[in-house]
Amino acid sequence: MKNFLHNLIARRDEEGASAVEYGLLVAGIAALIVVVVFAFGGMIKNVFQDTHDTINACTASGGATSASCQ
Repeated sequence: MKNFLHNLIARRDEEGASAVEYGLLVAGIAALIVVVVFAFGGMIKNVFQDTHDTINACTASGGATSASCQ
C-alpha cells in the first residue's frame, strides 16, 4: 500500500501550466489595468477636456483670434 501511494504521488505530471495558474495570471493583468486606468484616468480626461475646450473656443470665435487656434 505504501508503494502504491508513493507511485501515485511520484507520477504527477507538472510540466504544463494549469487553469488555476492561467487564472491567476489573467487576474494579475486585470488588476494592473485597473490600477493604470485609475492612476492616469484623470490626466487623460484633462487632456481631452482641454482639447475640447480649445476646439469650442476656436469654432465660436471664427478661428483666427487666438494663437492656440492656428
